[in-house]
Amino acid sequence: MSGSRKKVVVFDYGFGNVRSAERALAHVGADVEITGDYDKAMTADGLLVPGVGAFEACMKGLRAARGDWIVGRRLSGGRPVMGICVGMQILFERGIEHGVETEGLDEWPGTVEPLKAPVVPHMGWNTVTPADGSRLFAGLDADSRYYFVHSYAVREWGFEITADHIRPPQVTWATHGEPFIAAVENGPLCATQFHPEKSGDAGAQLLTNWIETL
Repeated sequence: MSGSRKKVVVFDYGFGNVRSAERALAHVGADVEITGDYDKAMTADGLLVPGVGAFEACMKGLRAARGDWIVGRRLSGGRPVMGICVGMQILFERGIEHGVETEGLDEWPGTVEPLKAPVVPHMGWNTVTPADGSRLFAGLDADSRYYFVHSYAVREWGFEITADHIRPPQVTWATHGEPFIAAVENGPLCATQFHPEKSGDAGAQLLTNWIETL
């Protein structure tokens, strides 16, 4: 990475392992700050939105911290945002957990639902099938493994592009019992279901790739 260090804010809204994310980003050369401050989150080169726990609780926490507003304003100005784990899930239209339906940020259509697999949660290392031309996964081998911890996922992708001049989102898939979305890249917005900050060298390379797009 050339030039000055990129400023990345790890958004602190009470849900997510912010310290692990901070360490991982600093390790690959970013100037990182953990904060829920509106102005700092708005002006950073990149905003990382972590998330752990239940979809409904994360959405309540995000809205209470004005995170929904911050994400929307950043994206409307073409400013990069990355979501991780439940921080990815809340970017979709809705989540259903234990029969409770919760509205997400609706940046992408889709429903976060329970994984249908012999063993749940999906906890541990798994490979992914990156989208063609992916920037996040550039330089990573097909057998690279990433660390997942989740019981819910988006199992169908329904985003339709009707205009020829608009590039469709790039969707990366993984399989645990059934295929599910492992990552999405969509202009300034990207997200991973797995934890790059816990994924060793492969995760470090992915975060480096993201920082280089800022």
